[in-house]
Amino acid sequence: MSYGDAAKQVRSTTVFTTHTPVPAGHDVFPFALMDKYFGSYIPLLEMEREELYRVGSDPSNPGAGFNMTAFALRMSAYCNAVSKKHGEVTRNMWHHLWPELSEKDAPIGHITNGVHIPTWIDSRLAALFNNYLGPNWMADHDSASIWQLVDDIPDAELWRVHRLLKMVLIAVMQERARERWKEHADPNIIMASGILFDPNTLTLGFARRFASYKRANLILSDLERLKGILSHTRRPVQIVFAGKAHPSDNAGKQLIQQVYNIAKDPAFCGRVAFIEDYDEELAQYLVHGVDVWLNNPQPPFEASGTSGMKAGINGVPHLSVLDGWWIEGYKGNNGWAFDGDSDGSVARDSEELYSILEKHIVPIYYSKDESGIPGEWVRIMKESIKSTVPDFCSRRMVKEYALNFYQDALLHANEKET
Repeated sequence: MSYGDAAKQVRSTTVFTTHTPVPAGHDVFPFALMDKYFGSYIPLLEMEREELYRVGSDPSNPGAGFNMTAFALRMSAYCNAVSKKHGEVTRNMWHHLWPELSEKDAPIGHITNGVHIPTWIDSRLAALFNNYLGPNWMADHDSASIWQLVDDIPDAELWRVHRLLKMVLIAVMQERARERWKEHADPNIIMASGILFDPNTLTLGFARRFASYKRANLILSDLERLKGILSHTRRPVQIVFAGKAHPSDNAGKQLIQQVYNIAKDPAFCGRVAFIEDYDEELAQYLVHGVDVWLNNPQPPFEASGTSGMKAGINGVPHLSVLDGWWIEGYKGNNGWAFDGDSDGSVARDSEELYSILEKHIVPIYYSKDESGIPGEWVRIMKESIKSTVPDFCSRRMVKEYALNFYQDALLHANEKET
């Protein structure tokens, strides 16, 4: 079989998903390195070196090396990004691979990411759904109609479960602090662990990979204003951070250090915490137990994002820049959104963030009836659940991959066999 025939067959049965617009996520190998490892293999293909390397060449920078994303896009009949916005960004980045087509016609679609509901929804919340959505809701959780029944859950019951999950989170934070104290850790380190967190205080959560474009420190831009928000006598706020940076990402490590130093600072009254050793178990507690999930990447670098989905399915509303999945997920009544500056203007974006907190989130959270139930807040929680579970579950995602890509790719594979 010739290289041309083999390439055609492989292309017709290959699906490629690109996951990020960030340059570091697109591997490029120097041609000298390619020669070292492929030099003896190229003659077996009965083709010239330049012909093979051309398949991995990025026309916008042909001398850079063998670009794996360019190679995958050329060698795949089915290509997709991981959100609608990411699809637009990816077509803009790579449409030059198809010079005969306009940017909008570049053959790169999108399938928005989703999260695995049985893994990420809390068992106590699931038990509540059993009572009001019926025992078979999990089997049909990608059906939007089922989730309209969330409105039947009494506000007091949903609020009770959420309060319990919040107390569990804070207990976990305090137990971790206690373990550090047993190790004779510095008292400032114990303070930074959230030992003073109060379950009655509005709690924001930010937990994910500490990459620079995710801007974990945006809310720390104006420290005096932040102190005023956190230390309000009647309506205080507390923030818990968690996450890790890539070992070679020094900027990400510096972000963690900045957050950690503020968490240790007595001026913030113990209302900023950074939890060490972030892992999936801790992520579960966080997406179940905080009141608001914070997300403020610099557009358009958030390909999708999934942590906000994990929070949203548990009734934790999202406060986010309109980027990635939240452009599709935000309905106006299920969380809060601001545009975000593609130029990375910290001043403008932080002002929007503080303003939403001060004018909307804090007043709504602390507006409670005589029974202590924040009715408007619980309504937002319900809308978060109703809009996030069916549209951003992995079941919906896998169905779309199967119907849009895998089915046709398998058909082509079967045709080759016959």
